[in-house]
Amino acid sequence: MTAEEIRGALFAMRDAEYAAFQAKLLPTRTPETLIGVRTPALRKLAKSLSKEDHSAFLHMLPHTYFDEDQLHAFLVSELRDFDTCLAETERFLPYIDNWATCDQFSPKVFAKHTDDLLPEIRRWLQSPHTYTVRFAAGMLMRYFLDDRFQPEYAEWVAALRSEEYYVQMMQAWYFATALAKQYDAVIGYLTGCRLPLPVHNKTIQKAVESFRITPEQKAYLRTLRRREE
Repeated sequence: MTAEEIRGALFAMRDAEYAAFQAKLLPTRTPETLIGVRTPALRKLAKSLSKEDHSAFLHMLPHTYFDEDQLHAFLVSELRDFDTCLAETERFLPYIDNWATCDQFSPKVFAKHTDDLLPEIRRWLQSPHTYTVRFAAGMLMRYFLDDRFQPEYAEWVAALRSEEYYVQMMQAWYFATALAKQYDAVIGYLTGCRLPLPVHNKTIQKAVESFRITPEQKAYLRTLRRREE
């Protein structure tokens, strides 16, 4: 399919009510850039297109519509060659302008190449682009909080200093998840007040809402909430 045909296919799946719902959740996108295609339909289209040449669509950046960005993310996520996928990820990251595309962008091949991915994550964390940083922290949360965890990775996320809401919320999400998986290794970031205040309190909020945190841990975490300085 050509890029124009792909856009036509997206409009053929348009759901105006869903687009209106999405507009409330995506303050960084204007309503007229939302077609309103549901995620399962986008994933299904991506799987279908992954079997044919869709390079023209991938090179048509920036896209006009949010749904095109979503489809782009899902298409890159289907790429099976690590080097190709990494190159396409690098090209796409600067154009991501919302939390949904950022968080749903998860190349499958990365799971098999975590050693090669780690230095790229480190570099992405230094980016001036909000959603590149958020994506990098999300990759650390996804792939490096279980058996691959090292305390220095948590330090990378803690060291981020950003006034951007969507970076701070990812930091909090990371540390709330880390509390569920590596409690002893990261609790010191809270007891030692080593996180920015908004990140500190949001981490605690997310952690006490988690089913993976014990009641005793939740009770203790509540005592660590900080007031505005």
